[in-house]
Amino acid sequence: MKPTATPAEPSPTEITADVVVIGGGSVGENVAQYAIAGTDLTAVLIEGELLGGECSYYACMPSKALLRPLSVADAAAHLEGISTPRLDRDALLSRRDAWVSHYDDAGQVDWAEGAGIQVVRGHGRLVGEREVLVTPRATSDGTPPDAPGASRVRARRAVVLATGSAAVIPETLAPLLPWTSRDATGVREVPQRLAIVGGGVVAVEAATWMAALGAEVTLLVRGRSLLSGFDPFAGEDVLEALRAAGVRVELGASVVSGERARPQASGLGKIHGGQVTLQVRDGSGRRELVVDEVLAATGRRPRLEDVGLESVGLSTEDVLGDRLPGWLHAVGDASGEAPLTHWGKYRARVVGQAIRAGATGEPLEPVPGQVPVPQVVFTDPQVTSVGLTEAAAREAGHEVITARVPFAGTGGSALLRDDVTGTAQLVVDARAGTVLGAAFVGPEASELLHAATIAIVGRVPVHVLRHAVPSYPTSSELWLRLLEELPTSLRRG
Repeated sequence: MKPTATPAEPSPTEITADVVVIGGGSVGENVAQYAIAGTDLTAVLIEGELLGGECSYYACMPSKALLRPLSVADAAAHLEGISTPRLDRDALLSRRDAWVSHYDDAGQVDWAEGAGIQVVRGHGRLVGEREVLVTPRATSDGTPPDAPGASRVRARRAVVLATGSAAVIPETLAPLLPWTSRDATGVREVPQRLAIVGGGVVAVEAATWMAALGAEVTLLVRGRSLLSGFDPFAGEDVLEALRAAGVRVELGASVVSGERARPQASGLGKIHGGQVTLQVRDGSGRRELVVDEVLAATGRRPRLEDVGLESVGLSTEDVLGDRLPGWLHAVGDASGEAPLTHWGKYRARVVGQAIRAGATGEPLEPVPGQVPVPQVVFTDPQVTSVGLTEAAAREAGHEVITARVPFAGTGGSALLRDDVTGTAQLVVDARAGTVLGAAFVGPEASELLHAATIAIVGRVPVHVLRHAVPSYPTSSELWLRLLEELPTSLRRG
């Protein structure tokens, strides 16, 4: 009998493009688009999961699809003369599914290809300077996906890391197979009792929609306040609102350990096994908390552990410290900058244009020296912030003047509900007479934030801002109230 030859492994497909982006989320899509727009340059976008990334399917879009109807219902409940809408759980989850395209990225692929971007499926790793090896990701049953084999992608000009971030699960919770934010936004089975570990944005937003869906929610917060990165009044207002909505909020509470009956990876948004017993320590001592599911809302980390940095002599610290060679860039959560989609997309536009300018000789677009990071928390009331908090401004050495008024302090904002709560604040540099930061906590407060962002980026003096006339009666009148709270000396310029 003749010996049977073992089939040779197929050679990787060879692809060459001007720009190669590892990570096909919204940030990766943006940097690829801006790097080649209006030119003959080419770009490859490498993605091992759904094109469109975390924001499109597991974070921003599904969470807001769940929260917006709840906000409308809550507003109706606080307006005399209208009946409160009734929540339809199945319809709400169906709305979420529509906004995530039923976890199908065909539309995103069509957009990318229409923009002249080649999509390559699989996991991308650097294997040398301007060289990326893409290997197919196995599916849940172990069979390879539709990608036939490995691809070797070479970049003529630039490689961009846009690999996003991953949820951090504490060692005490990992054996329990807890939910992460993906399960919370993708909820299919609503646990009767849900413990949420954390007190940041994911924790308070998830507490809002899970309580509305009927879960008995306990929020376990290690610190003494919610939303620790914001001005203190923001966390206080949200704490009061969550408790009014039936959420049990425990401050100064840490999970020491936990046990779970039959933990299993049952799928996105499904309960991951039997009941969970948590050992919780707080100021009163140690006690047990029994729940049906636990959500680890304990932060995220840049996803850099398997992108091949070592092959080009780099480390995670080099990426986060922006110590990269000229051909390699990092944007979005992978860069260690603010882990917000809109910030990542902004930085992607800047980096993409810089790559294009380097390739074509077009001028670099000017970037202001002061670009603040805006943020909105879609709780009820909404929490918004841009620039420096009062504490951060003082710590940075600014001579600070702060103006603060109740959110219901104008006719326009008071009309939003019959019992409006919340706070509006401006932090002003007393010497320069310009806005350093702003925060608005109240109904639909997100619509007030961009004006503050413009004021900070444009370094518009407050004596000029006083001549920007707000329409009556709208909540934008809060700007005038805040400006009039400042010393009259700042009005003269």
